[in-house]
Amino acid sequence: MTAAAYAKDILSRIPPNKIEAQRKIVDVLLDLKDDVKHVSKGIDKILHKQHSEEDRDIIQWITAIDYAPQQHDFLKRRQLGIGQWLLECTEFQQWLKDAKRGLFCPGIPGSGKTIITAIVIDHLSTKFQEQSDIGIAFIFCNFRRHHEQTLEDLLAALLKQLTQQQSVVQSGVTELYNSCKKKGGRPSVEKLSTALQCVSALFSRTFLIIDALDKCQTTSGCRNAFLDEMLSLQARCGTNLFMTSHFIPEIAGSLDSQATLEIRPSDDDVRISRWPHVATTRV
Repeated sequence: MTAAAYAKDILSRIPPNKIEAQRKIVDVLLDLKDDVKHVSKGIDKILHKQHSEEDRDIIQWITAIDYAPQQHDFLKRRQLGIGQWLLECTEFQQWLKDAKRGLFCPGIPGSGKTIITAIVIDHLSTKFQEQSDIGIAFIFCNFRRHHEQTLEDLLAALLKQLTQQQSVVQSGVTELYNSCKKKGGRPSVEKLSTALQCVSALFSRTFLIIDALDKCQTTSGCRNAFLDEMLSLQARCGTNLFMTSHFIPEIAGSLDSQATLEIRPSDDDVRISRWPHVATTRV
């Protein structure tokens, strides 16, 4: 007897009402399975939402300082075409192409360094907007913001921006948060530096853009220590550094290992003009 014939013979001996009952049981089990899947997905969503809220708390705890509004403001002052020379020059293209490269861009007061910096940040953000493995963080140093630009503040600002670009907060940052919350203090420079290195290492490429190093405070050796931290990050994590400043020998000496490109308006910038008006918004 074939398998099909055997099965038919067995079914013929089972009362129809029992077969129907078996079908109903199977249907109930299938429905229950679907319900369980639905509930499981719902729980996953709830857990993800709770995790996201926790991540937001951690990110906000790192620092409340946000440079995005400044970036938005500087970009609004940019005239179309200004600064294009820098984006197209060999030095910048080489910096963009190769990891672990630095580009130091000094310039005289009024040369438009801050607008150029904003253009570079915008260019990177646009170019890599679909690549989640590219990290971008930036700082605009300012004499008037020294109270929120200590060494700890500067490192925390970079750490926050890079952490925001990760799908989940890196475990080392979470541990730092829990430890500090438990002790009721803020993280030390060493802890922030370690966390910044750990988060930077999660990206395939990391770009850090620092504008107006000459305006970084020198109290307690802040500027020198900050430059040391940036160069250490470059050496350990292959970070790309873009930095601007007035011509200050001490800064130039610290960055003598980096490629240098002077910031000055091109002929095209002058023709587009009102460059002097744009440049004096921030120098």
